[in-house]
Amino acid sequence: MRTLQTLALAALLAGAPLLHAGSAQAAGEITCRMSFSLSGWSVFYKTASGSGEVTCSNGEHMHVRLESKGGGLTFGKSSIAGEGRFSGIYDIREILGSYANAQAHAGAVKSAQGVVMTKGNVSLALSGKGRGWDLGVDFGKFTISAR
Repeated sequence: MRTLQTLALAALLAGAPLLHAGSAQAAGEITCRMSFSLSGWSVFYKTASGSGEVTCSNGEHMHVRLESKGGGLTFGKSSIAGEGRFSGIYDIREILGSYANAQAHAGAVKSAQGVVMTKGNVSLALSGKGRGWDLGVDFGKFTISAR
């Protein structure tokens, strides 16, 4: 009888991680938005940094640090402020990490920009308005970390 109880307890404990792993997806997808500002420069190598605040439909929010690095045929200096929308999110911590991106851009004095990036199943669509000048095509990564 004691062996049966021990086996039942072991089976219950072995399944506990599976229950926990599915709990975020069981709660359903949430919508998250990010307001942000970035500034940077490029001469073949492109770099920009900034900050943002992410707010989700479940009430969670997080202040984040943003960094973009890449290369290609690109020249310019600019700053941009805008909004990002995440999809494929079940927990706010899923926004953290590096996203792959590729873009073509051109602007002088005032410009608008939009780009979509992915990180596994998570997508991020950024749109914003900027100041400065830039011209080129580049590939790189966009990294979001907790501040």
